[in-house]
Amino acid sequence: MSGTKTQSFLENKLVKSFIAFSIFRAFYGFGILIVTYFIDRGTSIPWWLFLGFSMIFSRVLFKQIKKERN
Repeated sequence: MSGTKTQSFLENKLVKSFIAFSIFRAFYGFGILIVTYFIDRGTSIPWWLFLGFSMIFSRVLFKQIKKERN
């Protein structure tokens, strides 16, 4: 019986979206940390400016991914 509850929970559209977003943010966040490190070391661009741009870009990118999935 608990398997059915778990399965129905995981089939919920909101839960699927949350899991997908969490996975996306984990990989994207790791990539951003690496890029930010190299930008900080190699250029005169402030790291906080790059991270601010990255936050906006990640939202737009995830919305596009969600739109193509649905």
